[in-house]
Amino acid sequence: MFRHNTVLHALAWWALTGSAALAAYPPTGAVNDPARGWDRLWHEVIVDISVLGVIFAAITAWFVIRYRRRDPAQEGGSFKLTTASAVGWALIPTFVFMADDFYLAAKGWALWNDYRSVPAERLEVQLESGMYSWDYTYPNGVKVQNELKVPAGKPVLLRMTSRDTIHSHFIPDFRVKEDSMPGRVTYLWFYPEKPGEHIVTCAEFCGVMHSYMVGKVIVVAPADFTAWYEQEAARLAKQSAAKPEA
Repeated sequence: MFRHNTVLHALAWWALTGSAALAAYPPTGAVNDPARGWDRLWHEVIVDISVLGVIFAAITAWFVIRYRRRDPAQEGGSFKLTTASAVGWALIPTFVFMADDFYLAAKGWALWNDYRSVPAERLEVQLESGMYSWDYTYPNGVKVQNELKVPAGKPVLLRMTSRDTIHSHFIPDFRVKEDSMPGRVTYLWFYPEKPGEHIVTCAEFCGVMHSYMVGKVIVVAPADFTAWYEQEAARLAKQSAAKPEA
């Protein structure tokens, strides 16, 4: 009976905590940006392991003090546990820790699904990475290197490939990182809410000058981005018209 009730209680706890995790990050506003969710989840993980560490340290200290040798001739002993006590000591802590792990894992899974669901209204940019630069191409054909300019308040999708080896496009401020590799197209997206500059770096060792592979995401006001975007498109069209025909 003891074992049966313990299992049922643990399963019920898993179900409740898992449901709470899946509902913990509802969409807010027009864009369901998971970046804040990753921060909250990381905070919960830190709190979680800190609490567990304090509990284990307290239990260890109590055992050390309670069962210390009080006399040089003293010998330790033990007492026999009942079957119910042995099962309880083995299963209850296991179910408690597993319930906590499943709770955090469910929240991580929900956030991952949010991240892989790209908003329909977005700016889509092609990225070709290579030793040692980030080469971005906008929908109108404008190409830039190492400085990606985007409008504030609009999600940005990068479709990525590589011309040589594996690189990893990492934007710490937006909590996104994804590999780019030859012969395969991968993607990442992020939501730049307000103007500012954000560093881009390669998080995959790609050669002797790996540390030089840095760039920027420059977030500007929508009107400023539109003006720049149209100006660059006009300049590109002018350059193309000026080229002599082969």
